[in-house]
Amino acid sequence: MMKKLVVLTGAGISAESGIKTFRDADGLWEGHDVMEVASYDGWLRNKALVLDFYNQRRRQLHEVKPNLGHYALAELQNDFDVHIITQNVDNLHEQAGSSKVLHLHGELLKVRSDNHHRFEVLDWTTDLNIGDVDSTGNQLRPHIVWFGEAVPALDEAVEIVETADYLAVIGTSLQVYPAAGLMHYANRNVPMFYIDPKPARIYDLQNPLEVIPMNATDGVPFLKQKLLGFR
Repeated sequence: MMKKLVVLTGAGISAESGIKTFRDADGLWEGHDVMEVASYDGWLRNKALVLDFYNQRRRQLHEVKPNLGHYALAELQNDFDVHIITQNVDNLHEQAGSSKVLHLHGELLKVRSDNHHRFEVLDWTTDLNIGDVDSTGNQLRPHIVWFGEAVPALDEAVEIVETADYLAVIGTSLQVYPAAGLMHYANRNVPMFYIDPKPARIYDLQNPLEVIPMNATDGVPFLKQKLLGFR
């Protein structure tokens, strides 16, 4: 039976494909205050601004490609049962060929009803506009977990981490909770690897941890060779 490799990925792996992160610019995301475009209050204040912002992100996603980090993770499926838990809302892991990807913070290529009592999620690859509605007439909104909203996939993510034989954390500052706390759910004997060019300090971790101070395009192929040596 294949060993289970659980991978937590953050904005750093996507940044190497040209996708910008809001934390690169003092809380601004493509020139916007992040709370104006990534909170429900911002949505209520100015739906047109929020829709335009995510329409731009969605268009950009059609222009970028996976990088060596994404492809190396997909290749590891030949030797491990790989489960990717990502904070990223792009589909670059899927484009590279990874088959088990859980998106904690939603997906750019999906939309959902702006109705808390109705959770109709639809695939959506083009611009989303005011007047685009679900089957019962509710305005559609980006399928993104905004600041202050619950993370519906969190319980599933915890269950996946609890069954890991190896755990890798790639391209994240470990500052965004609850995602940053997921690694603490792994069993104590599970080897961990942390790939980031500017790795954060990790506290209260009782697992063996190897820090790999590289970007994803260099660090993931390095990790791949290391993991293949454990078989």
